[in-house]
Amino acid sequence: MIIMSVLVGWLCGWVVNDLSDVLPATRKLGHPACQKCQTAFKWTNYLLMRRCAQCGATRNMRTWAVQFLFPLASLLIWVFPRPILPYALGMVLLVFFSVVAVIDLEHRVVLHPVSLFGAALGLGVGIYLRSGNSIASGILSTLTGGVAGFGIMLALYYLGVFYVRRTAKKKGLPPDEVALGFGDVNLAGILGLMLGWPAISVCLFLAILGGGIISLLVILGMLIAKKYHAFTAIPYAPFLLLAALYLLFS
Repeated sequence: MIIMSVLVGWLCGWVVNDLSDVLPATRKLGHPACQKCQTAFKWTNYLLMRRCAQCGATRNMRTWAVQFLFPLASLLIWVFPRPILPYALGMVLLVFFSVVAVIDLEHRVVLHPVSLFGAALGLGVGIYLRSGNSIASGILSTLTGGVAGFGIMLALYYLGVFYVRRTAKKKGLPPDEVALGFGDVNLAGILGLMLGWPAISVCLFLAILGGGIISLLVILGMLIAKKYHAFTAIPYAPFLLLAALYLLFS
């Protein structure tokens, strides 16, 4: 079973890499291609992490990191299971979270097709986790969490838009960045469905705290390097996902 969990982790890592390569370019499921010359990979070559047969380009560091970390994560979830979160469901959530995080880190976007799938997944997970005594109460808690997550983040989104526009106007700069993307608002709603109320409020607090600390460190680093640029965008989805992972798996 340990060998099987490692194999499942490898296959899940392959799925994450495949979706992270294909979805930003096509917005739909498709065949993975070389990031350098766009030649389609054979499935066996892609799965075995081989070079591009056309240009010889090697796979990037993210691909190798995902393929290394997922078997390890799969093994940990199998050896140290959560009573309320079965192994299979935990791996599905980890794949979804990883796809969202990788695409946001590399492309600064939370894709709408991924959000639509996440909404369906979040609704199912939320009802499953909170329907032990009553399906009706589980559905109510799930929907309340989704509305709360979406609503709170939507308010923060418009607050960020107002702040950026006002600050840019004072400094005579174009407001070409936003504090939060609307994909982050959708993601907060999805996580609200999964976590329910009031757990989503804890998730948002942890994400805001972590994002604030990292943002401060980034700003200090840019100031020290004398490369500070106003309204520098920092991907926010990974902080939301890390907070949700902590609450779901701890």
